[in-house]
Amino acid sequence: MAFEFEPGRFYQVDQQGHLLAEVTYQPIKDGAVYALDHTFVDPSLRGQGVAHQLVAAVVELARREGKQILPLCPYAKKEFDRLAEYADVYYKNPEGAQYEQ
Repeated sequence: MAFEFEPGRFYQVDQQGHLLAEVTYQPIKDGAVYALDHTFVDPSLRGQGVAHQLVAAVVELARREGKQILPLCPYAKKEFDRLAEYADVYYKNPEGAQYEQ
């Protein structure tokens, strides 16, 4: 699935402009890390790997930009813990979910 992009967000809307899928992230640690804080997939698209594709889009962006990712969203956290191929961008914050902006 192809996603629209704007800083801090990858998303997809339908022809009427209703949100179908979205992942959001924000720069933290002086811009060196992206806090991936939200994923959403409309029920009509669930079970098709769309959430995985959204997280992968942020991972690809982080790799291109030389950044790391702190997965705060429960789905993203599960993906990062499950997929060894994300280890290169996985920022494991020693303070847990608390972070400095």
